[in-house]
Amino acid sequence: MISLPLTVYWGVKELRKPSSKLNRILSGILKTVIILGILWVPISYLLAGNLSFSFSEKESFQGGQAAMKWFWRLSYGIGIGAIMTLIIYWVSLLFNKKKNDASNV
Repeated sequence: MISLPLTVYWGVKELRKPSSKLNRILSGILKTVIILGILWVPISYLLAGNLSFSFSEKESFQGGQAAMKWFWRLSYGIGIGAIMTLIIYWVSLLFNKKKNDASNV
């Protein structure tokens, strides 16, 4: 849960030391995703009530179906957040390249 966001963070220098407003926003989002990745085990334990992260059909929140939905949102959100941050960064590079190419003509 921590490795994907950290790979993006350490792999893209502009997200570590942003110079533009968009990259500062993306860097903030990525840092939030990294923090959620670090806190994934404690949060998941609080949701499931056990370290096997197993849920049941009981009515109470902890260990129940509502907590399971939040567990999966958190788990998928960490990966999707890191990937979407990287994709948005790549798309911004394409637009900056086109803008620079147009100004050089």
